Amino acid sequence: MTGKLLAAFTVIMAIAAGIGVYYTQVHAYYYDVAATDEQAVMRLVSLSTGAGEDIPVEDFRGVDTDTSPMRFRACFTVPLSIATLTETYEIREDAVPLVTPGWFDCFDADEIDRALTSGEAVAFEAEQTTDYGVDRIVAVLPDGRGFAWQVLNECGDAVFSGKDAPDGCPPPPDKAK
Repeated sequence: MTGKLLAAFTVIMAIAAGIGVYYTQVHAYYYDVAATDEQAVMRLVSLSTGAGEDIPVEDFRGVDTDTSPMRFRACFTVPLSIATLTETYEIREDAVPLVTPGWFDCFDADEIDRALTSGEAVAFEAEQTTDYGVDRIVAVLPDGRGFAWQVLNECGDAVFSGKDAPDGCPPPPDKAK
């Protein structure tokens, strides 16, 4: 009888640990980004100046976490046409959306990827975020739906892999902090 109780206890603890790990990965550290938050401002890189310019967005929904700058995701609508955007802002050719937790249902990485691959959607270079080595990408579909996510750029990819930053990168943050 003691062996059965011990086995049952072990199974219950393993299930509880699995639920805890799942919750931690999918829900625990995320928080909503308010439409009034600085992160909700979409700044695309202008073709004429090379600087970030705010674009109007409506119906903003966003999530982020303090554990990784790569977990930022946002959905919104853009009242500007794709033609206007492509004539004004820098296009990002290599954009591949990152997946997001299933509960953040406005951001469907597969749909966005299909639209980008088919040429239906266009991805734009957004102004570099405040996090070292991280770029924001904004994709817009013809119906005005917009999506934003963040990816490592070549500077971040090298430094976070333990390599020296490539030429032209700003100095990496002090690792001793």
